[in-house]
Amino acid sequence: MDYEKVGHVILTLRKEKGWTQKELADRLHLSDRTVSKWERGAGCPDVSLLTELSALLGANIEEILDGDLNANDFVGGNMKKSNYFVCDACGNIAFNTGNASVSCCGRKLAPLEAKKASDDHLLNTELIDGELYVSSDHIMSKDHYISFLAFATGDQVLVIKQFPEWALQARIANRKHGMLLSYCTEHGLFYQHV
Repeated sequence: MDYEKVGHVILTLRKEKGWTQKELADRLHLSDRTVSKWERGAGCPDVSLLTELSALLGANIEEILDGDLNANDFVGGNMKKSNYFVCDACGNIAFNTGNASVSCCGRKLAPLEAKKASDDHLLNTELIDGELYVSSDHIMSKDHYISFLAFATGDQVLVIKQFPEWALQARIANRKHGMLLSYCTEHGLFYQHV
């Protein structure tokens, strides 16, 4: 671990908050000399302080200890290129438009890799009354079901939660062209163009 890098991150985050070394030290019930020591790279916060320091500074412990706060590159506005995440522990769903560190239930989540829908996971789509009607004969049991649908266009993403033991049916306002995604709890994320 590079103490100088860690110290630089602490310094940067402290200044972003507009705090003096003494103000950060007071929040941690430490002396300002301790914070100064960290920021100069002459020492590192004790493990017992990392959770509180992380919460105060608004950064992950991992980023603080890596000494790296690089901003993400601008990805652009195409929502079809969004990343999707599902927590294995609780089933929580998240998505983002660029690179981000996403975690849930204390675990870091990896972005799902969308595969082209095969016959087993191809959703039925039909235009009815100006809306895209989506349905499927996919298994919808407690342990194996489609957890969510997402319809992504260049500028929007619509996420529709699905529930086990319910028939998969959804209506989406007609938006010309887009990508329809579905997440199977056993087989992963699939896409098809609509």
